[in-house]
Amino acid sequence: MTGFDATDGRPSPRITALEWGRMEIDGQATGKDFVLYPGGGHPWDWAENGTRHDPGIQPGDVRELLDRGAEVLVLGLGMHRRLKVAPETLELLRAAGVEAHLAETSEAVALYNTLAATRRVGGLFHSTC
Repeated sequence: MTGFDATDGRPSPRITALEWGRMEIDGQATGKDFVLYPGGGHPWDWAENGTRHDPGIQPGDVRELLDRGAEVLVLGLGMHRRLKVAPETLELLRAAGVEAHLAETSEAVALYNTLAATRRVGGLFHSTC
């Protein structure tokens, strides 16, 4: 992680293009899966937190977004919604009282970009299945 300061007011980067297996993000190299938050983002390395399609997005993936100042989360579940969200992750979000949206990735991208215009949004995006 970088020295991101969640209070510095930097906006969440916009997603400028999405197609199967490929995403373009303002200020980032083109990639497949991304972690985005106020002030930046990086490619999503599923191995870092043990993420797999099943059981899905792990608490550590979501914690990073919260630690980096996101007030609302958008979780892209893949183009065919094959990526699940682990029960522990859903419990973490409930306990934190965080607004979270789970959607097919193209829908998630549209919502994220809309929210990024006015909110401190974080997102996880899987651009294939």
